[in-house]
This record gives sequence, structure tokens and C-alpha cells, in this order.
Amino acid sequence: MRRYENVFIARQDLTPPQVEALMAEFVDVVKDLGGVVARYEYCGLRSLAYRIRNNRKGHYCLLHVEASHETLKQMERRMRLSEEVLRFMSIAVNAFDEGPCPLAYTRSFREKDEGDSAFLRSSKEDTDAKEEEPVNG
Repeated sequence: MRRYENVFIARQDLTPPQVEALMAEFVDVVKDLGGVVARYEYCGLRSLAYRIRNNRKGHYCLLHVEASHETLKQMERRMRLSEEVLRFMSIAVNAFDEGPCPLAYTRSFREKDEGDSAFLRSSKEDTDAKEEEPVNG
């Protein structure tokens, strides 16, 4: 059996409990066909880069699946037929990442650490300094 990371995006009008039920449905499909779901995680409602079926946002979900290729194909078939799933992608991996899902981790501009803001400050100060330099003529 191979290891796969599967990410799918559910419609924005679903509630988080409905998305959890949708994830549980896909987990059951894998388990019924002899696979193992090592971990599944709801990563939250996020903005999409472009509209997908008139949705500007989507619920992101991550599944760590250890199963045969046929089991993965059956799960993807169910995702393709489901009207709640906008997009999905499965990738074969050697090992699963431990720790929180990178999709769930977001930080705003105000929450950036001092190193980032110091870089932004120094870049702006350099621009101001160039404007104030006298021009030798």
C-alpha cells in the first residue's frame, strides 16, 4: 500500500459540521476498501484564487491515506461525483508530515515577526533616503 495526501475543497455554503460529515464519508470509503486513513483534518474556510462554480471561498480538507491505487481511484471517483466537492488533488508521498496542516496556518500582515517588518521598514527608509540625496550637477 502506498501513502497519499489528498486535499479537497468543499463548497462555501456548507457548514463545518456538514464538511466534517463529508470527510467522514470519504474516510469510510477508504476503510471499506481496505485502506487506512492515518489522519484527516479540516483546514478551514479560505478564499480561492479564482471562482470555481461561482464560489469565491471553499472549505479545505486534508486526508492522509494509506491504500492501494484502486482504493484511491474509488475515493476520487466519489469526490468527482459529489456536488459538494469543488476540486481535489491526491499526491503520492514517502512519509506523512507530522504536525499541523500548513493550510490551516495563516497569519495576517500585523502578526508578522519583527524580522519581516524590519525588512519592510528598512526598504522604505532606503527609498526615502534616495529621494533626499542631493544631485551633483
